[in-house]
Amino acid sequence: MKPVQKDAYTLILEAIDMGIYRPGDRLVESDLAERFGVSRTPIREALQRLETQSLLARDGRSLIVASLDHNQLAELYVVRAELEGLAAGLAARHATDEEVRVLRDMVEQDRGLIGNPAAMARANRRFHKQIHLASHNRFLVQQLDLVHRSMALMATTSLAAKGRDEVALAEHDQIVSGIEARDPEAAGAALKTHISKAFVTRLKLDSGEVDSTL
Repeated sequence: MKPVQKDAYTLILEAIDMGIYRPGDRLVESDLAERFGVSRTPIREALQRLETQSLLARDGRSLIVASLDHNQLAELYVVRAELEGLAAGLAARHATDEEVRVLRDMVEQDRGLIGNPAAMARANRRFHKQIHLASHNRFLVQQLDLVHRSMALMATTSLAAKGRDEVALAEHDQIVSGIEARDPEAAGAALKTHISKAFVTRLKLDSGEVDSTL
């Protein structure tokens, strides 16, 4: 069975998400085509799509990876907290026993990643994505995908703040406990609190109040 071929849009989006291209970086068609081994036409179409989604911005004639100002960041976290909280509440109602087991296993396995913010950030995305899927609401999953694409425009992860990874993992544990108990209110509240604390940490990182481990 051949692996699924990723399209140019997905390849560029993943590169932004992984920090290969960071806010302010210029994206050049020919460079991207060479990096990903595809022709310039799908690259051009992908760049147009990313610009339409506000993930890229114009800088003269060039396209650069967009960045979020303070107000945009605050707006994004408000929406994220509400949608993620809803996803956790729905997961408490609709997740299968197997999906709940996977979430619990993720929390336990991620303990081995404490002290490695880059790996923890990847694990964190997987964890949240699993909750989205466990909500069993395709429209909510689509909206959360859009929110998480915009999260890729942040230059650093809040998990880079000293000590945040251990605290975040404890918060993940509380979220899963609410889902395991089939308690939508507890699960939703735990996830909204988790997002709120992540936002506070990010603001402190941006202001220099806390140190980054990256």
